[in-house]
Amino acid sequence: MALIETPYLLFLGDAPDALAAKVAQGIKDWRPEFAVGQFRMAGCNADMGLADMTLEEAVDAGCKTLVIGVANRGGVISAAWKEVLVKALEAGLDIASGLHNLLRDEAELVAAAEKNGRQLHDVRIPSVKYPIANGVKRKGKRMLAVGTDCSVGKMYTALCVEKEMRERGMKASFRATGQTGILITGDGVPLDAVIADFMAGSVEYLTPDNDEDHWDLIEGQGSLFHVSYSGVTMALIHGGQPDALVICHEPTRDHMRGLPGYKLPSLQAVRDLALQLAQVANPACKVVGISINTKGMPEAEAKAYLAKVEAEMGLPATDPFRFGAGPLVDALEALDAVAAE
Repeated sequence: MALIETPYLLFLGDAPDALAAKVAQGIKDWRPEFAVGQFRMAGCNADMGLADMTLEEAVDAGCKTLVIGVANRGGVISAAWKEVLVKALEAGLDIASGLHNLLRDEAELVAAAEKNGRQLHDVRIPSVKYPIANGVKRKGKRMLAVGTDCSVGKMYTALCVEKEMRERGMKASFRATGQTGILITGDGVPLDAVIADFMAGSVEYLTPDNDEDHWDLIEGQGSLFHVSYSGVTMALIHGGQPDALVICHEPTRDHMRGLPGYKLPSLQAVRDLALQLAQVANPACKVVGISINTKGMPEAEAKAYLAKVEAEMGLPATDPFRFGAGPLVDALEALDAVAAE
């Protein structure tokens, strides 16, 4: 993938809510130095708290690339979006996107890019010929974030754990498996764009043999209980061959993301099913902690909820972005200590 120039203008389009702009939110939270401003269309209900800019103002402020910060259902570029994107190219911005609807497949965008000497970056295109998974045990250790639903904080959990581990002097690498993670780190596997037979193999490729005391923190995707996206979760569980699972949950929802007819599973149900499936590839796998996205809860309510989850599950629970990933890293260090005995 060609180098994506920074800094960015984050395109929020007409996102119906903040969660739909999770790509922009991830970049703003984890690479704030890249996030100069935001572009919102009429009807946009997302706000990153950045300066609202016109395309011309963004160029004057030094922006090099407009990043599509919206992850809509199906990953579609609408006609209204396309009009703005053409103008962005004409204004002197490159465009980067992680949507399933590829920029390079849109004739108007390709023509505008060529005419204005700009670049189109599709980060959801596999750049490697991945192998079929072989299930051979690899050296090193791996943690996988699994969730009750989509967009509950699996990427944030893995990034927070990596940050805490590195601050403790531990060997750790965040392994991106989705568009936002790739845009944050500049590397990874766009897992949901990999042909199904090769998905688990691409995760093996992403997390190869390493030092025995090195942790790969694998970004989770989807949910085993989400009928739209369970396949990608399964590939992560078997291809990742995790030594540790962290269960991720967002407690303020009353149904699965995009599936109003489906209630969220219990934490116990996710624990039991994910562990059973993970132990197919790694019989030693353990569930070590719970990561709760408490963004929609006042602090006192969030802390009370975490205490309740800890008591019910018998596992450390935290919001790693809000309160720190220390309890999760403590659990992983304890797992290391047991393995060393």
